[in-house]
Amino acid sequence: MKWMKFRIKTVTDAEDIIISALYDIGLEGAQIEDKIPLTALEKEQMFVDILPDGPEDDGIAYLSFFVEEDEDGRPVVCGAPVERDAIVAQIEQELEEIRLFTPIGEGSISVTETEDVDWINNWKQFFHQFHIDDLLVIPSWEKVGEEDRDKKILHIDPGTAFGTGMHETTQLCIRQIRKYLTPDTELLDVGTGSGILAILALMYGAHHAVGTDLDPCAADAVAQNMEANGIPEDAFEMMTGNIITDKDIRDKVGYERYDIVVANILADVLVPLTPVIVHQMKKGGVYITSGIINTKEETVREAIENAGLEILEVTYQGEWVSVTARKNQ
Repeated sequence: MKWMKFRIKTVTDAEDIIISALYDIGLEGAQIEDKIPLTALEKEQMFVDILPDGPEDDGIAYLSFFVEEDEDGRPVVCGAPVERDAIVAQIEQELEEIRLFTPIGEGSISVTETEDVDWINNWKQFFHQFHIDDLLVIPSWEKVGEEDRDKKILHIDPGTAFGTGMHETTQLCIRQIRKYLTPDTELLDVGTGSGILAILALMYGAHHAVGTDLDPCAADAVAQNMEANGIPEDAFEMMTGNIITDKDIRDKVGYERYDIVVANILADVLVPLTPVIVHQMKKGGVYITSGIINTKEETVREAIENAGLEILEVTYQGEWVSVTARKNQ
């Protein structure tokens, strides 16, 4: 098995945004190379007493994504072969869209082939169980410790093109969902990805959930994570399509139906999404947004208020922001 490596030269401030955007087109397994100094926790996890001084941070970062090749040497994305130039074109398009609202530096792309390496299983040495408040997130190859057996447990593996809950934006959403959830909640998760937010809402007692995503790969990821967490098939309905531009998807999702709509998407998507999604919300429904870099907070707040929603609270984690609002009319 060979792998094609797509390597992007960017800046450290754009790492999270680019990784998130490229995951949406099916690129997975981001490898980050930069000169940001290690945190105290990262140093502890390296199990060494003294680390040599590293080079001074120059703000440059390299992001690499590895895509398996088929027998004809074509990269395979979401189970289907794709021409290399088509992937490069998609990456270029995503980078240009990101460049409109934040600096990304050079943004150059190089493509190389790697030797036969078990990249997916190599994830296991880097991804370990962790907590989000009193929730334990654990991969399939690790065991639940005695001290965690009474906790709520989410079973999820990395290696798909979607999130695992480690990112600040996901954690912000989880806390807000738990705050506003009731046993009668009908929840809509726009840009559901792995389905983690909807699945957790169901685990915490929501009545029913619907997820939408542009990426057809999301359906498989959602199905796998539902099965891993014992979610009944009729509890979570998955739809593929663009709810902003596709009326058929909006009709299928339904109008004035949802108690909670959650959207963990970049700010530039939240702006056109918000005036559309208000029609899916019940009167009194809650709109939970995240994926907002702090420099875009005011832009999203303005879009939410212009859509006639009342902002209830704004929460922060790291450089990321979550805005929660309510539909009063």
